[in-house]
Amino acid sequence: MTRTRTDTQPTRASVGADGEAFAEGHLTRAGMQVLDRNWRCSAGEIDLVLRDGDTIVVCEVKTRRSRAFGEPIEAITRAKLGRLRRLAGRWLAVHEVSARGVRIDIVALHRDPDGNYAVQHVVGA
Repeated sequence: MTRTRTDTQPTRASVGADGEAFAEGHLTRAGMQVLDRNWRCSAGEIDLVLRDGDTIVVCEVKTRRSRAFGEPIEAITRAKLGRLRRLAGRWLAVHEVSARGVRIDIVALHRDPDGNYAVQHVVGA
């Protein structure tokens, strides 16, 4: 039996997509330029790739609606950071982009019931 949602609660996918859009706006307002969104390869996905001056930024966005399972930043493990570093290398290998450096940033968002976000931006995770 298939259930349909009759309430107004956002789906997990829509919370993630909305969070990524919010994070993108937050980062571009901070002066970064978006180079890629939701880039995928056989090793995984990068949420956002940006340029911050002479640096390429690979950004992971984590959005949560509840703190019942901890803060969004706690979902970023050493294994996830390692995967992001490998993905950054793959992205650079297939894109003709020059940069002085590459860094991994994390944008952790908590979305309250009213749709407002608390933002934690970790630069160079």
